[in-house]
Amino acid sequence: MMEIGILGGTGPAGKALAARLASVGLDLVIGSRNRYRAMEACDGLIERWGDRQLSIRPADNVGAAAAEVVVIATPWDAAAETARSVARHLRGKVVVCMSNAIALVAGEFQPLVPPRGSVSASVQAELRDAYVAAAFHHVPATELGNLDHDLASDILICSDHQRATVTVSEIVREIPGARPLDAGGLSNATAIEAFTAVLLQLNSRYETRVAVCFTGIDES
Repeated sequence: MMEIGILGGTGPAGKALAARLASVGLDLVIGSRNRYRAMEACDGLIERWGDRQLSIRPADNVGAAAAEVVVIATPWDAAAETARSVARHLRGKVVVCMSNAIALVAGEFQPLVPPRGSVSASVQAELRDAYVAAAFHHVPATELGNLDHDLASDILICSDHQRATVTVSEIVREIPGARPLDAGGLSNATAIEAFTAVLLQLNSRYETRVAVCFTGIDES
């Protein structure tokens, strides 16, 4: 069974993704700069979903980077630095970046423009020997981590490497209600990361959890 490590996995997005992927039988490693925070996150998920028998274990970020596939779920301004700190452990691996450069300004969510146009592109610049994909940006952590419901969302995947797109698509297909969509090269992550600010604003204004679902795509 595939093992997936999540760097910065103690935040809301990282914990939500860990729970969702573990719920479909994947082995998850929650990583953190502080291993004790990772232990607390794992204990919390296992306690909350005690009837699910989730395969989740704690580690520091180096330990999580040893997994077969690695996800970066840190705050956006720490993503590139985190990738750089474990770069030698990520050579030849598929790395998924789900961080968004977004700020809350006067009650409005606004997109920021990080170096190289997107957080994902900045991570790829640090990991020239890895296969970086941008994915899971636009899925609310609350919905992603609620195992009582199917996800009911398309997952847009951007990468300059077909291997990464295929691998992430295979992972997404394991999630009931989720559909992977190849959204092109990593340059398109700029638009997706920015659009997430719009989704967050809609969630806030209408007190809901919007999902992105595209019509007109025939996968047959």
